[in-house]
Amino acid sequence: MPRSVNSVASRRRRKKILKLAKGYFGRRKNVYTVAKNAVEKAMCYSYRDRKNKKRSFRALWITRINAGARIHGLSYSQFMGKVKANNIELNRKVLADLAMNNPEAFKAIVEKVK
Repeated sequence: MPRSVNSVASRRRRKKILKLAKGYFGRRKNVYTVAKNAVEKAMCYSYRDRKNKKRSFRALWITRINAGARIHGLSYSQFMGKVKANNIELNRKVLADLAMNNPEAFKAIVEKVK
């Protein structure tokens, strides 16, 4: 009995990888084995950097809150400690947005916690 080979599934699997490698340079875009390695590494980077993006945005928010708080004579840690003590339920993302785009509202928060 002849060997049965599912070439439809094999081709589909290869085309899927080559589609993900579209836009890569050199053989990485059209040679399956090279493209497979490149795509696998790219997937690792994308997974890792989805986590790092959250980390870097939090650092940016902290920097902006610190700059806004220092204008009013508080450090970041003093300001956040007083925010927590006064039960103000605003997260760092919102506080950073207020410090950047709405300084009057941020000043009101600083005056309330002082």
